Amino acid sequence: MKTRYWACLAISALCLTGCTGFWDPPNSGGGGTGTTTLSSGDFYVLNNATSEMVGLYVNAGTLTALPGSPYTMSAAPIAITVAPNNAFLYVSTVGGIFLYTVNTSSGQLTLGNSGQPISSDPATNMQVDPTNTWLVEGVSATSNLYAIHINSSTGLLASNTEETVVLPSTTFQQVAISPDDTLVLAAMGAQGTAVIPFNPNNANPFGTVSNIAVKNASGAALSVAFDPIPTGSTAPRLFYIGETVATTGSNTGGLRAFTYNTKQEISGSPFAVSGLAPYSILPFSTGDYVYVVNRQTSSGSTGVIAGFSVTSSSSALVLTALGSTFATGINPQAIVEDNTHAFVFAVNFGSSPDLSGYVIDATKAGYLDRVISSATGTDPVQAGALAALH
Repeated sequence: MKTRYWACLAISALCLTGCTGFWDPPNSGGGGTGTTTLSSGDFYVLNNATSEMVGLYVNAGTLTALPGSPYTMSAAPIAITVAPNNAFLYVSTVGGIFLYTVNTSSGQLTLGNSGQPISSDPATNMQVDPTNTWLVEGVSATSNLYAIHINSSTGLLASNTEETVVLPSTTFQQVAISPDDTLVLAAMGAQGTAVIPFNPNNANPFGTVSNIAVKNASGAALSVAFDPIPTGSTAPRLFYIGETVATTGSNTGGLRAFTYNTKQEISGSPFAVSGLAPYSILPFSTGDYVYVVNRQTSSGSTGVIAGFSVTSSSSALVLTALGSTFATGINPQAIVEDNTHAFVFAVNFGSSPDLSGYVIDATKAGYLDRVISSATGTDPVQAGALAALH
C-alpha cells in the first residue's frame, strides 16, 4: 500500500506552476461520462513543448501529482517506456536516452547515470524486453533497429555496444516486443511491418528480418502491439498492426489482426477503426478487448478511440467492433492501461484536454467512460507520450 500523505501538497505544488485547468469536467464520450471513486497506479506523461515529464495517479477519483513532479528535461522529450520490473523508466530526448529509477512505494523518480544519457540515440519509440535486460529502440530516418544491453538490477548499460538489425526502411514508427520474448515487430510506414525473431540470451538478440507488406500500396504501418498471454498458455494469441488506407469509407484507417503462431491474418481483418491514423493500440490485460487511438478522423483533428471485443468461435479468434467510439482530445498520440487494470489513459498532442482518463463502463461491456479530463501543465504542452507502471 502506498503512502499518499503528500498528495495534497504535491498537487498544490504542481498547480502553482501555472497549470490552469488542471482539472476540467469531462466532455462527452461514446461510452458515457461521469465520476469515479477508483484509484489508479502511477503513470508518467511527456510534455514535449515544455521539455518536462509529469508523474500522476488518480487518488479516489482525483488526478494527483506524484512527488517530485514535474521533472525538467535537459532536452525536448520524444518517447518513454517503463521496464517490466517497474524499477526503471527510460526517456528518449533529442539529446539521447536517459535513465530514471522508480521508487515503487511513492512513484517518485530519480535521474540515474549521473544525469548523463545512456545512449545518444534520439529514439522515436522504445520498449524494454520481459527479462529487463534489453532496451529495443529505433530512430526515425534511419534503417537500424537497436538493442541496448542493460543490467536488470541497475538499469545501466551492461555493455558499451548497441546490437543492431537492419530494417528494409528508414521510416521507423513504433516497436513492440512479444510477452514471451521471442518476437519483435517494427512498424515502418509505407514499407509495412518488420517481423524479427528475438532471443534475449544471444549476444545479438535479433534474428533474420521478414516483412508484412501494407494492405494498401498507398497506406502506412503506424503502430504495433501484442495480445497478453492467456492463463495456461505460453504465448499470446494475436498481434496487431495499425495502418492507414486499410479499409473503405471516409475513415480508411484499419486494425490488422494476425494469429501469433501462424502469422496469418484472421478473418475480417483489417477492421475499420473510425479514423484515419491508428497511432496507438492497447490490447487490454484481460485479453477480452483491444482499443485503437486514431490521431485524426475524416471530420478533423479531434481523434477517437475505437474498441473491439476479442472472442473465440469454433477455435477461431473473432474481433467485433463495440457499438460506439470514445471521445479524446485533439491529435491523440498514445494510450495505456494502468497497473490496477481499472483505468485507461490517453494523451492528446493538440490538447483539449492534454490527458483523458477512462474506466470500463459498469453496464456496457468494454465501453470506456471518460472520468478524467485534464491539462498536464501550462498549455500548450504538447503531451506526446505516456507510460504506466506495470
